[in-house]
Amino acid sequence: MNSQKEFFKKLNEDRLIASIKNPKSLDQFLQTEIQSAFLLTGNISVIKRYVDLLKKHNRFVFLHIEKIPGISYDREGLKFISKFVQPTGIVSTKSSIIQSAKKEGLLTIQRLFLIDSDAVQNGLRTVREIEPDLLEVMPALMPEMISKLKKELKVPIITGGMIQSQQHIDAALKSGAIAVSTGKPWLWHVQLSKSVSSKMN
Repeated sequence: MNSQKEFFKKLNEDRLIASIKNPKSLDQFLQTEIQSAFLLTGNISVIKRYVDLLKKHNRFVFLHIEKIPGISYDREGLKFISKFVQPTGIVSTKSSIIQSAKKEGLLTIQRLFLIDSDAVQNGLRTVREIEPDLLEVMPALMPEMISKLKKELKVPIITGGMIQSQQHIDAALKSGAIAVSTGKPWLWHVQLSKSVSSKMN
């Protein structure tokens, strides 16, 4: 499959990531030109089939571990994902999972919910310690917080959650996010404004 460098190259071109929450969305995603997806559907018995299908279409696929029933969160579970399922990487809110996934050679995306100031400070500390490949902050409708985190962290930031329109996507990208994730198929075809479709910093 394509390299980590190729993933970032494609992400730079798309600026969008599809969050796939059901099998129907999987089919809809394959009809788009977006190259990257978060997989939040399936279970241990079908997840490899889903991943293989996406890879067959040259897509980058990240498993949201906590959303896939039947897969354990321990080191052995991550070994199973890395050696057998073989996605591009994983998404998780748990720093222990991020650490284990990194040891197994998977790309890692730490998800952080901006609930309050304590959550932000704890998140900053965790990201500096764990050093995931990317940080996803949620919800996306807080551009000032995206700008703040971008200034304080070296980790590339993506964002998602509560996105309802192309304007929301544009605002998140203008604030410094390198990409936006959304589970709404009608937004997988948006044309980004010229001011936010340029290359990542």
